Amino acid sequence: MKITGWETFLVAPRWLFLRVDTDAGISGWGEPIVEGRAEAVRAVVDTFFEYLVGQDPRRIEHHWQTLTKTGFYRGGPVFSSAVAGIDQALWDITARALDVPVHALLGGAVRDTVRMYTWVHGTDPDELAADARAKVAQGFTAVKVNLTEAAEPIPGKRDLDFWAHRMHVLREAVGDEVDIAIDVHGRLTTAGTRILLPLLEPIRPLFVEEPVLPEHGANLRRIVDSTPIPIATGERLFSRREFVEPLAAGIAVAQPDLSHAGGISEVRRIAAAAETHDALLAPHCPLGPIALAASLQIDFATPNFLIQEQSLGIGYAEGNDLLAYVRDPSVFDMTGGRIQLPTGPGLGIEVNEDIVREAARTPHTWRPPLWHHPDGSYAEW
Repeated sequence: MKITGWETFLVAPRWLFLRVDTDAGISGWGEPIVEGRAEAVRAVVDTFFEYLVGQDPRRIEHHWQTLTKTGFYRGGPVFSSAVAGIDQALWDITARALDVPVHALLGGAVRDTVRMYTWVHGTDPDELAADARAKVAQGFTAVKVNLTEAAEPIPGKRDLDFWAHRMHVLREAVGDEVDIAIDVHGRLTTAGTRILLPLLEPIRPLFVEEPVLPEHGANLRRIVDSTPIPIATGERLFSRREFVEPLAAGIAVAQPDLSHAGGISEVRRIAAAAETHDALLAPHCPLGPIALAASLQIDFATPNFLIQEQSLGIGYAEGNDLLAYVRDPSVFDMTGGRIQLPTGPGLGIEVNEDIVREAARTPHTWRPPLWHHPDGSYAEW
């Protein structure tokens, strides 16, 4: 079997899909994307196929090693995301050729269902509580919330008290049976986070995510040692090597993204590294159906898996539902906030190519919001 060609599709709301074709009539799909930098990733994908066309797609590890190491310069979000989408597509092709799901090639399923969480929204505490109750009514047993929007690096008492109040209202709204994850999104300094965390301890969060920016990973041990709250990070880390310091610091949850951190091949290695540090895996995935399908294949085959993110209800994709891009949306059906083991070949989904091609006729140009503090200086998004 040989790779004969590829196509990429920029589709709303902010995704990039990749189709890889072979001379055996089997095609595979991947999702190589850096949100807000899709055009750059697309360009790198195109250059990688200068090497890949004519190659056997089933030599997945060989191609992963070649793509990540050739060209002298290595790493970074754009390169690793381009590799990630290609890697997903090669696993899809290989498993389809054998008529098995990808998880069967990863050692087989170690669980029957995967627990999912959804996002809840509302700056006003009552609005947040109402949205949370609605999501729990849909069957979710875990929700995630952004702590705040733009924040001062070291917050004052007014902000701290308000954030703590919002989280207390959220806890009261969902009760003690529902888990709450809180995303700080790297918007505070190390000192600011250490002031915040004691106020969140009564909420008993499932985890607090990205308490500092990834470039300040050396400070994670101080944060971990200062609180009993499980600390999660990893959506902006792109290889197992970048997880060495956070895992050694004692993070409880590793959050690599299947479309950023080298795809299925690298995330399975990150999961194994996390297991050796008694940490759990919760893949980051505010993306489309291909990234979610790839994440689920890893989830079902990973012993130390915790919970899975997904973009339904995330807030930015209204009118661009990920389910529209698959022929059978029931593969993502959730009962009690859980997805059943996928049994279809490859990534377990069939992409609705007609819808994808139509959507790509009006490609997106999504960019992240640009925030500023009251004094005009840059604020972390």
